[in-house]
Amino acid sequence: MISKLIPKICISIILIFLYLPIIVVIIFAFNKTKSRTVFNGPTLNWFFELFKDHSIMTSLLNSFILAILASIIATIIGTIAALQIVKMKKSSQSVIMSLNYIPIINSDIVMGISLMLLMTFVLNMVGGHLGFLTVLIAHITLCMPYVILTIIPKIKQTDPNLLEAALDLGCTPSKAFFKIILPQITPGIISAFIMAFSISFDDFAVSYFTTGSSFQTLPVLIYSMARKRITPKINALFAIMFVLILLMLIIMNYLDIKSEKHQRKNH
Repeated sequence: MISKLIPKICISIILIFLYLPIIVVIIFAFNKTKSRTVFNGPTLNWFFELFKDHSIMTSLLNSFILAILASIIATIIGTIAALQIVKMKKSSQSVIMSLNYIPIINSDIVMGISLMLLMTFVLNMVGGHLGFLTVLIAHITLCMPYVILTIIPKIKQTDPNLLEAALDLGCTPSKAFFKIILPQITPGIISAFIMAFSISFDDFAVSYFTTGSSFQTLPVLIYSMARKRITPKINALFAIMFVLILLMLIIMNYLDIKSEKHQRKNH
């Protein structure tokens, strides 16, 4: 009996430590006063104040545009790369996948500093400066390994005989891809896009080292504001971000479950 309770107690403690701070932040986003210790009644005032703050809204828009563009480009390039990796020999696949794991295992700070040094070196030669383009390239680099890892399993789950049958029946390779392969891996592509968007939108370390004074993302702005007193507007912002990320995770899980059910029916 005790041996069965101990794992449940451990999991409960872990979940409490993970989610209790988030719950506290969301609760105090509705606090009437600026107090961070006493809840004085519910209000939506801080959410209205948040949307009136020009710097936060500008940084939020910057992060959203950046995440959308980085996710689209990373998903397109990552899908093409995944399709080519699957066609390789097993020995070549293992080498490429090992290289693909390095940016994931590596610290974001190491990647951020490395990209900053590389971009600064290149920009000094062409006379440019850090800004939106450098952050975009950095975020594409950051997201692409995750996209490849998400899409490759979906490609391997497709039946190669379907493609061969389509080619035998007169389809061109491009038409067979869009008619046969692409619909099969679409759930994986959507999941990869959502994951890339979440990673790009939440990233701080890489953005901090590759951005310039002309462009600022939301995490970088929050870091600069954290040096002073955190206002309840930030609590309201965190609450909104948590809900959005939660919805993304729900959509990703739903797509994965739907894809698995579809594959079971086909088999």
